[in-house]
Amino acid sequence: MGAPSFEFRVLGPLTVLKDGAELPMSANRELAILACLLLNANRVMSVERLIEAVWAGSAPRSAWRQVAICVSRLRRTLGAGVIETSSPGYLLRAAPDSIDWVRFKALVAQARGHAASGLREQAVQVLREALALWQGNPFEDIRGLRYDVARMAESRLEALETCLELEIELGRHHQVIPELLALVAESPFRERVRAQLMLAQYRAGRRAEALRTYQETRRYLLDQIGLEPGPALRRLHEQILRDESALMRPPAHRTVPGQVVPCQLPPQVLPFVGREEELAAMNAALRPDPEVAVPGVTVLSGPVGVGKSTLALRWAHSRIDWFPDGQLYADMTELTTADGGGLEAVLDRFLRALGVAGADIPAGRAEKLALYRSCTARRRLLVVLDGVRDGDQARALLPGGAGCRVVITSTDPLDDLVARQGAHREFLRPLPEAAARELADLLVDTAAGAQAVSDLVATSCGSPLSLRLGAARLQSRRPARSGYG
Repeated sequence: MGAPSFEFRVLGPLTVLKDGAELPMSANRELAILACLLLNANRVMSVERLIEAVWAGSAPRSAWRQVAICVSRLRRTLGAGVIETSSPGYLLRAAPDSIDWVRFKALVAQARGHAASGLREQAVQVLREALALWQGNPFEDIRGLRYDVARMAESRLEALETCLELEIELGRHHQVIPELLALVAESPFRERVRAQLMLAQYRAGRRAEALRTYQETRRYLLDQIGLEPGPALRRLHEQILRDESALMRPPAHRTVPGQVVPCQLPPQVLPFVGREEELAAMNAALRPDPEVAVPGVTVLSGPVGVGKSTLALRWAHSRIDWFPDGQLYADMTELTTADGGGLEAVLDRFLRALGVAGADIPAGRAEKLALYRSCTARRRLLVVLDGVRDGDQARALLPGGAGCRVVITSTDPLDDLVARQGAHREFLRPLPEAAARELADLLVDTAAGAQAVSDLVATSCGSPLSLRLGAARLQSRRPARSGYG
């Protein structure tokens, strides 16, 4: 008799099927532990993380023992060999295609490749298949997974936005308007959705409705957060007012069929607050522009812990649709040699990600650079270089195409890169007190008390890293104060 077949559904009420039959799952603590293990399948999860998932910062002294009891019960339900003990915690063994969340991410990546190759119809079909996996809101009653839930919800919204955008390009503007109206009501602050609704209404011959949608958006944003709509939405409004013919044509860009589309961005750091001015400046500096003859480069400079990497990834994830040929990422702090030898390893990784077979990668650094710039010459590609040491290190990895854009983070101001490459630079300062307090409120459980949050904000001096570390320490100390060992 073969091993049992499992299906784990987390995109809605948590459900486990074993050989097609649903297993009973009712205890909230066991569900929280199982959910945490499933979201990190085939990776060790520490007992501390499982405790946080179950009690969200208010664990009793007996938390370790209760986790062990819950795991024991899960093992009896699932059967032997599914959950393993592995220091410093536990590991759940599962085939990737047995978890709907993993399947969802794989389908979205597949659809992105289709779209980049100009196969819009196939991309829409795959995205619809991915979105159909969602059967509700994941982990609604598990407070300790709220950041995971936020990440998953963001991924779903991005996939749905991409799908609707492709359907508009395919001429299905009439069909998507009802779905866009519902999505605007669900996520009223997402300007991309409102822009899609305006464009669909305009292409459907409902110009007055498109203009009314803009006015409603403007009133809502001013009433709620005191801000005007962003530049993209304002420009679309102006185009509709002028009845620009370009609005009736889908984008002309096509990626070469069969071209490899790398998607290397690490996950965003959540929660994220503030930095509206910096994000707007990055939009303006890095917006794709056919008139620009050299790659656009933006340098995010500032002291350690000020949030440079977090901002870079936030912007990069929000603008994936600007770079249909892919996104490359390198953590430059991992380079092991100060003389630049480590750059060759980064070049090798980039070339492989761009579809160059290992046997075809040249041995010499100069030849690798030439091939890298040839591979990027005709692409709309984003390159994120995180933790750059100096200008020479960054220059060696600048792509060759005018449609490419580069985001660099560094504690050094990189004056030579600004002078020689015309790079745009943003100096990141500590978070203002209001933003720091907002972040602290999101990171720290309300049971910690207002004074603890105020002390955390004061001692962090606006450093997001200090806030996150302090919040983690505060959360970990709370069980100890109640007697937990």
